[in-house]
Amino acid sequence: EVQLQASGGGLVQAGGSMTLSCVASGVTFDDHDYAIGWFRQAPGKERQGVACFSSSDGRAYYADSVKGRFTISSVSAKNTAYLQMSSLKPEDTAVYYCARDDSGSSCLNLNSWGRGTQLTVSS
Repeated sequence: EVQLQASGGGLVQAGGSMTLSCVASGVTFDDHDYAIGWFRQAPGKERQGVACFSSSDGRAYYADSVKGRFTISSVSAKNTAYLQMSSLKPEDTAVYYCARDDSGSSCLNLNSWGRGTQLTVSS
């Protein structure tokens, strides 16, 4: 069974930085192309896609609201994806989830989810 575990959340001041990690178990990234991404959900708001990386084209995709501030990366040897966040704003406060495409490498098919990690940005 494939499991994803996000970690690294916490409390940070506006303007600060934080890096989230997502470790996948039960799967080996190096075995085939993959897509892994990050979503977030704030209280009372819909879930929002934040960033995604696909190894098939080596590209990263970002929501407009985080472009230039967030960077997604992946270390396939560690089965781990990261979300580096800088210039954080209070509106970035949310529970952050990582997800993967369990049948391929499409950022449009992130359908296998892990438990989230809370990020709170204070003003």
